[in-house]
Amino acid sequence: MTSATLAVLLPPSEGKASGGDGAPWHPGSGTLGTLLGDRRAEVVAALEAVDGGDRALLGVTGAHLERARLANRTLVGAPCLPAARRYTGVVWDHLDLDTLSAPARQRASHTIAVVSGLHGVVTVDDPVPDYRLKMSARLAPLGALSRWWRPAVSSALARWAAGRVVVDLLPQEHRAAWDGDPDPFTAVLRVDLVEHDATTGAARVVGHHAKAAKGLLARYLMESTDDVITALNTWEHPRFSVRYDTTAL
Repeated sequence: MTSATLAVLLPPSEGKASGGDGAPWHPGSGTLGTLLGDRRAEVVAALEAVDGGDRALLGVTGAHLERARLANRTLVGAPCLPAARRYTGVVWDHLDLDTLSAPARQRASHTIAVVSGLHGVVTVDDPVPDYRLKMSARLAPLGALSRWWRPAVSSALARWAAGRVVVDLLPQEHRAAWDGDPDPFTAVLRVDLVEHDATTGAARVVGHHAKAAKGLLARYLMESTDDVITALNTWEHPRFSVRYDTTAL
């Protein structure tokens, strides 16, 4: 399995490292900045218009709210970290890109894309400023961000991942931000982690509680040399198993 044949979609994390030592950010930064820069600039302007956002928009209070508002008010020109270092949530901690083998880390650079409320899409080595904005947020005058981003994110992913097998590990709020049209891709696999009831055997899709497992699965896909279906079918976890819907495979 190579980066030329696989694309993995992950969410960002609400938790983010502070600061940055990279070049100042602007909406056209990064791999897909040319395609998405104008839309990112609209998000920046909308955030500036609401003074960075309030508790209802950002979902935090106290010191976390003040940090988020300041970051959202000063996005253009803010210092950056690569996405792989900026995102610090459970998925990213268990993906643990820094400890991948050299070939797997290189694969991740070309394979993993992040669907984001601010950026639309970034790759793991793209520059990312500190910010806070959920894809599920409603930001005036844009409305629901997942719906507003959907055409641009779908188009950008169709360009970036054309001809690849796309493994969609997104939660529902981020999955709603792209159309999943299989035409530009070899296949689209929408992957969920499921847990089986010990008594009845019934399977249920798990979200929040499977974040660590999702990071481990993404890591396994980076390290595996098998084809993607074999990799998904052979990944093991003590609590969760993989379920995927296959389109055009």
